Amino acid sequence: MKKLFSNQWANIIFIVIILALIIPQTRKPIQIVVNKIFAFSPSVTDKEDRRQLEDYNWTLESKSGEKIDFGKSKGKVIIVNYWATWCPPCIAEMPSFQELYVDYKDKIDFYFVSGEDHETTNNFLKRKGYDFSSYRMLSDDPKPLNGYTLPSTYVIDQNGKIVVDKVGAADWNSQSFRHTIDGLLKK
Repeated sequence: MKKLFSNQWANIIFIVIILALIIPQTRKPIQIVVNKIFAFSPSVTDKEDRRQLEDYNWTLESKSGEKIDFGKSKGKVIIVNYWATWCPPCIAEMPSFQELYVDYKDKIDFYFVSGEDHETTNNFLKRKGYDFSSYRMLSDDPKPLNGYTLPSTYVIDQNGKIVVDKVGAADWNSQSFRHTIDGLLKK
């Protein structure tokens, strides 16, 4: 009888979890927590496998409507992150980006790029207390950058080589990633 009772509780718990994942209001917070738990430091691409930016011809739009020329970042360390407010893995990695941004905003050019309107992204960033800005694309992104899968993040060195090419959530504030950034900034 005791075994039957414990199996019923296991079944009830299993059903509750399934229901929580089906209901949209509970699914998104659960996905965010799971993504935070499994977000590890991004790995660096081997030197021989690093791809080169084809060019820096990319025009972005700031929240104020100002046109931003990506070319002004040529010769600098750059982080490009494609994201959306509705994307649980994107939301999960944002706190680590905020911490990284606070410490490196004067040393690295950050581009958080979203296809959503500025009102949506700015309200989200303000509500969460994030200091960085979000941009919209006004022209095609330079190849091989590709923001079709969210989140996608690229770390580009001063020579235009893609040092990190990460799809999915990551812990961007980890010590190992900070070590990578510090190494790039010393070059």
